[in-house]
Amino acid sequence: MNGWMSALAGGVLIGMAATLLLWLTGRIAGISGIVGGVLMPRRGEVVWRIAFVLGLIGAGAAWLWWVPGAYVPRQGFSPVLLVIAGVLVGFGTRMGNGCTSGHGVCGLGRLSPRSLAAVLTFMAAAIVTTYLVRHVA
Repeated sequence: MNGWMSALAGGVLIGMAATLLLWLTGRIAGISGIVGGVLMPRRGEVVWRIAFVLGLIGAGAAWLWWVPGAYVPRQGFSPVLLVIAGVLVGFGTRMGNGCTSGHGVCGLGRLSPRSLAAVLTFMAAAIVTTYLVRHVA
């Protein structure tokens, strides 16, 4: 399967999963919130969250098994900087009250003005960061 077809299939599956989670449970498929609920559990909220995260991991593993060369890791990144970047992303999702999946997939689908503002901020920051890393640094 070529690049655009796998991206389209992935997008459709993400949209379907988010829609089904909302329809069946009334929950938003924001990954940072789901994982946060696993790390800081509340009674009655853990099982579905763990199942969702395991489904994400299992689907990724199945895709790698099904399409062997689909993922080629990028080389040359400092593990320390990757950890710092991950911590900053986690901090940002807390600060923004949601992550790209919660705001971008679910929030925009519900026509949330707050999610539109968040997505525009995510995208602007990503564009500026990519430009700086690739053309300035």
